[in-house]
Amino acid sequence: MSKGKLLLIGSNATRIEVQGGRTGATGQYLNETVVPAMAAVDAGYEIVLATPDGTKPHIDEASDSVDHFEGDEAAYRRGKAYYANDPAMNAPRTLRSVIDEGLDNYVGVFVPGGQAPVVDLMQDADLGEILRHFHDKAKPTALLCHGPIAVASAMPHAREFRAALVAGAPELAKEWAKDWPYAGYKMTVFSNTEEKIVEEYILHAKLYFNVVDALEIAGGEVITTTINFEPNVIEDRELITGQNPRSDKPLAARLVAALDRSAGTAKAA
Repeated sequence: MSKGKLLLIGSNATRIEVQGGRTGATGQYLNETVVPAMAAVDAGYEIVLATPDGTKPHIDEASDSVDHFEGDEAAYRRGKAYYANDPAMNAPRTLRSVIDEGLDNYVGVFVPGGQAPVVDLMQDADLGEILRHFHDKAKPTALLCHGPIAVASAMPHAREFRAALVAGAPELAKEWAKDWPYAGYKMTVFSNTEEKIVEEYILHAKLYFNVVDALEIAGGEVITTTINFEPNVIEDRELITGQNPRSDKPLAARLVAALDRSAGTAKAA
């Protein structure tokens, strides 16, 4: 018997803007999607995948590698098979349909990364409505790597906030961020020094803004490690954030523990 439904929010973005008026390929990271999802399933939770347009997220080619599964070929194959074949991964819903059917049906929400959430999720009004519900109800809200930027969608003016960041107008962005429900929360996200590596070796171009800066402008207390790609998970109230791809397993463990506490199924020590 299922302990409850975990809402997995995916991105539909496949391109991200870079300086110079061009775009670079992007998508959702495989390990960041499947490792926490499979951990939740193993713990007894049911996964429901939803995206802005109701289609399955595109997996970033840079993440489709055994390297993101700690070199474990068997774990990599299991993760790929889960994403390719599991019924939950092949029955995506629209965010709006999930809202219309009732968010009280879900015990928690999870947003994986890859740079894709920077494009669509951080300014999606339906996602903002979803996150405000989970915030108001104090239900586990987990986001990984670039995923934490999606909490910007809970702003009343998320689209304007992002446009100001792209325009290089941080003070204007700060004005648009007023009344953000996550202001003052401790959180983490893909660091500026980690982003430089992606810009240099994957995108071969500079982004218009970094997610650390965006969350700090909005009023978040962002905490990142001094060592690139060192696992880091921050938990503050209902919000659980992981910094980078290597934070997948520790974030999964914290998410399952939070779900169990919320559902009243946590084991006694």
